[in-house]
Amino acid sequence: QSASEDEIEEWQPESKAPKRQQKAQPSEKKPAVKRQAKPKEPKESKPKAPRKPVERKPRAPRAPKAPRAPKEPKPPKEPKPPKRLSFIVPDGSCNDNMSRAGGGWSEGPSSSHQPYGVKKEEPEEDFTFDEPSLKRQKTSSAPQGRPTRLPTSGRGFGEDLNMNWDLIQLLSERTGVEQWVCLNISQLFREENTIPFIVRYRKEMINHMDADAVRDVQLVALAKKTQTISQTLKKEGVLTAELEQALRNCRTADELDHVYAPYKKGSKLSKARRAKQLGLESAAHALLQSPHTLDLRAWVKPGTEGLSTVEEVSTGVEQILADMIYCVPHSICSPSPIIVSAKPVMFFLQTLAINRGENLKILTVKVNIPDRVKSDFCRWCVNIRWRPKGYAREELMKILRDAVEDSYKRLLLPLLSRSYRSVLNSLAEKESIAMFVRNLRQRLLVCPVRGRVIMGVDPGFRHGCKLAVLSPTSQILYTDVVYLHGSGGNREADKLRHLMIRYSCNTVVIGNGTACRETEAFFADLISRRFFQPLDVSYCITSEAGASIYSVSPEAVKEMPDLDPNLRSAVSIGRRVQDPLAELVKIDPKHIGIGTYQHDVSQSSLKAALDGVVQECVSFVGVDINICSETLMRHVAGLNTGRAKSIAEWRETNGPFMNRDQLRLVKGLGPKSYQQCAGFIRINPQNHLTNHSDAAGGNSAQAAQEKPAAKGKGKSKASAAVPTLPNPLDQTCIHPESYAVARSFLSLVGGSVDQMGRPELRQCVEASVKCQGLEALAETLNTTPDTLQLIIDGLTQPPGFDIRQDFEKADFKRGIVSMSDLREGVVLTGRVENATLFGAFVDIGVGRNGLIHKKYITPDKLPADQRRRSLALGPGEKVEVRVLNVDPQRGRIGLDLIRVLR
Repeated sequence: QSASEDEIEEWQPESKAPKRQQKAQPSEKKPAVKRQAKPKEPKESKPKAPRKPVERKPRAPRAPKAPRAPKEPKPPKEPKPPKRLSFIVPDGSCNDNMSRAGGGWSEGPSSSHQPYGVKKEEPEEDFTFDEPSLKRQKTSSAPQGRPTRLPTSGRGFGEDLNMNWDLIQLLSERTGVEQWVCLNISQLFREENTIPFIVRYRKEMINHMDADAVRDVQLVALAKKTQTISQTLKKEGVLTAELEQALRNCRTADELDHVYAPYKKGSKLSKARRAKQLGLESAAHALLQSPHTLDLRAWVKPGTEGLSTVEEVSTGVEQILADMIYCVPHSICSPSPIIVSAKPVMFFLQTLAINRGENLKILTVKVNIPDRVKSDFCRWCVNIRWRPKGYAREELMKILRDAVEDSYKRLLLPLLSRSYRSVLNSLAEKESIAMFVRNLRQRLLVCPVRGRVIMGVDPGFRHGCKLAVLSPTSQILYTDVVYLHGSGGNREADKLRHLMIRYSCNTVVIGNGTACRETEAFFADLISRRFFQPLDVSYCITSEAGASIYSVSPEAVKEMPDLDPNLRSAVSIGRRVQDPLAELVKIDPKHIGIGTYQHDVSQSSLKAALDGVVQECVSFVGVDINICSETLMRHVAGLNTGRAKSIAEWRETNGPFMNRDQLRLVKGLGPKSYQQCAGFIRINPQNHLTNHSDAAGGNSAQAAQEKPAAKGKGKSKASAAVPTLPNPLDQTCIHPESYAVARSFLSLVGGSVDQMGRPELRQCVEASVKCQGLEALAETLNTTPDTLQLIIDGLTQPPGFDIRQDFEKADFKRGIVSMSDLREGVVLTGRVENATLFGAFVDIGVGRNGLIHKKYITPDKLPADQRRRSLALGPGEKVEVRVLNVDPQRGRIGLDLIRVLR
């Protein structure tokens, strides 16, 4: 049954299984080759020879037709995205779902009417939608595409969640990921592993999936919500066995809401429930089971509201039947097969725009469903699904037809409309959040500008331009306010030259806010006149979005307590170029100015996705535990605000960390937290020797070794078993759990830890890999090829390696181009500032961003690795563009993408 429920078939007549005993368990069904001669007397059933499925001849009148043998269950198939809306009628599932949610009864095929043919849906209808193909992960072709350590069945997860479906199978169907990968990911999440740790150190278990794909393989929230609803209904005394089973069968949140809606607090008592309270449920059952015995006049009770006349009795029976018919669509017409357009970018953008207009009371939105859907559905219900078992008089058939029409109009049609909107909104939100996530990742991973003294400038007119001179390590050297756009411009220029020469500053970073254009022109004029000689000064423009909010935040007050908030914004602008990641993590991602319709999506989903991206970026880049800020530290995988604070306090009390093992001494950092964070933490001896040499009297290593031993009182952890000597492997991305393998590999290739990052070690490693092969070496060392490759990367990368060095860098310039200089056809280079669902905005250095419309971003203009389903340009990418049109009055520049520069 579970296999047939997953199959997507056309809406067509189905033969029904014979009535089963109400107390029988699903596992006690008769074999498929046996059939019952008399459905009402199952004990006396006799086996008969099976007939071919195509034979459907009726028996003599009033004798129940022998049911067709149910089909053998087929193995689960990977559902293909349908190209239209279809009412799914799974083999045998409608009857069970109806009996669970509609009163615990079933019916067989009628013998009094020959079923009419049901017209198949026509593909040319314009109301149908096409669904984009699933984002499947190509796991089967991966070099290590095989299960690792975990079993091949995930039924245990479903049993823990107390649901009637297999969690692993459902995850695989929805994400397009192989079941063994879903099983591994689910187990890793149950063991409280973080996504960065899984993606970097458990590649062989997830078949090299990226972080975004791993994040999608989670489905425990639905089960938890189901358990909460069940407990609520149980307390209210309305939870029946049938209702509980119906809740456990729900596979989506919409299905769950559909089943739970009539029982919510504050919901009005439905018409059907009022009729049931009057005792008319038996009459409704009789109309379908034995209509020849039903006499509505026998149910009339004069003086009782709802039963005083035959018309009132008929109305009550009709309402109960309408509710029965409606109880089935949560499996027949569930939101899951409702499909959307195959052109997601503009389609989703329009969906969010329509939602905003509706929320602002500007638009009224209605989903139109063709009348053919109603006529086909009503004919199917009357002639096939809910056809009475015996002869039904015309007045009874009229009640049934009216019930079907009322159920469709009053109950089913609103359900379909809500389902359409729900699926469209869900996918639109997902696309918008995915765009925000990608933009944020590219903004955070911009290459830092190291080794320079930088002057950050927050431009302004009336209140002046705020300056902050920063050292190469982002220490504040000088702050001031200068008024460059008044009568004293020459005097302020002399002050600037004095500061630049005094601090050997040849790099200026200007925020792109108010007075940015005028401030840029001021510096460009001084540079063109060689005003700062002997310095060769250049400048760049950077986004100052969120700088004002950060300048008054508690983080900024704690970090710069003695500075004016206006000067703090200048410091933030300068640091955004020195180390974008370390500075931008201090600001809420929603204030960085790179989102699309961010206020129209689920804020909880958006926050979870953005927090996850920040954690991934910080972890994959790595942090030097002895010099990083507490704010940056709390975003490392495995750490949080409390643990980061404990690490900072330990560092202040005991001096710098000498190796990763000393993290075990920090209060609140248990074995699991240490496992998750250790590989992303770096300990560079040069940094802590420089920063603490004065405090340690020139022998910081000895001082750092002595201080931890001194802290042995109170609740501090024992440090006797923790080494205090530096470990060169702590500077790499190699996890401590692989240190033994790394040393064995070095011995195997004839190298040592002292040669890490040197060309001679790289040559030895490359020769060994070329000679023996990566997999053979991994087998020799009793490890996986992925782990060995990570070890090789860590040993051969140069000291201070940063993964961001291959990403985009800030553009520095010495001259300025105005918008009036642009002409159609001119080819320029620029940098993407923001990407949206309709195009990308590019800074071409004229003070106004140009727009590359999405129709000009074609796959042939993109590198192979960027040809994705959505727009493939993100913030920070350098592009070559051609000017299509210039509108100076409206300040608009149209651009055509030529190529992406690498």
